[in-house]
Amino acid sequence: MYKILKAEKLADKIYLMDVEAPRVAKGCQPGEFVIVKMDETGERIPLTICDYNREKGTVTIVFQTVGASTLKMASLQAGDGFQDITGPLGRPSEFVSEELEEVKKRSYLFVAGGVGAAPVYPQVKWMKEKGIAVDVIVGAKSKELVILEDKMKEAAEHLYITTDDGSYVRKGMVTDVIQDLVTVQGKHYDVCVAIGPMIMMKFVCKLTKELNLPTIVSMNPIMVDGTGMCGACWLSVGDQVKFACVDGPEFDGHLVNFDQAMKRQQMYRTEEGRAMLRVQEGDTHHGGCGQCGGDR
Repeated sequence: MYKILKAEKLADKIYLMDVEAPRVAKGCQPGEFVIVKMDETGERIPLTICDYNREKGTVTIVFQTVGASTLKMASLQAGDGFQDITGPLGRPSEFVSEELEEVKKRSYLFVAGGVGAAPVYPQVKWMKEKGIAVDVIVGAKSKELVILEDKMKEAAEHLYITTDDGSYVRKGMVTDVIQDLVTVQGKHYDVCVAIGPMIMMKFVCKLTKELNLPTIVSMNPIMVDGTGMCGACWLSVGDQVKFACVDGPEFDGHLVNFDQAMKRQQMYRTEEGRAMLRVQEGDTHHGGCGQCGGDR
């Protein structure tokens, strides 16, 4: 049993938990994720690691209630626990394995949309710990849905917040802030890291491509099984087929086919859609989760 040490509601339908998981905490890096399972019959839920404390042996997860399993998970309190936490999984953010002096030469802009602030935070924190100053944009639908603001302020050189309805700081999309920073204020960035809803990442990449700003995105929103077996996170990156959970979750955003990925996400929700994807994608589809039929 993996004990929950802290359970907190951050915003409407968004929850944070600190979980006792020493082995995961010891080995995890920014960009990676875990799979949590509440009980013997519980669904496997892939969640990006929001934070970790190696000394205390804890990992922090943030999730949004989108179905029965996450709704049940939201009812857990400090003192409760998960039957299993598997991880760390996926590939760490690329800069983690690069020469630190090379990373320090670059200017980074991090863009977080909604719950995307959770996977962005450990990357920004890592930069802060290495003495690298970065700018961060956090976007949300309204003031009530802005999360991890205080943590971001501590880790970022400059934090820019924008809300769709204008209820906090400024009104507009994260793309408006990027445009303002680069074209109006004349700021230069070598790398943009954007994590959030698929539609947000699509339009961030559309803009940054025009600005000639290399952009990394995290495709964790399309993960289901987390092992590469179910085929849910199949996507095209350039001319290659990739699976977000085993090949990523981070990819070159200018090469990701977002329209295709979003269409697949809708199709995968129905049995008929999964059957159609299995036929269309053939040997590249993968199977094994028992849902898509690829294991039969």
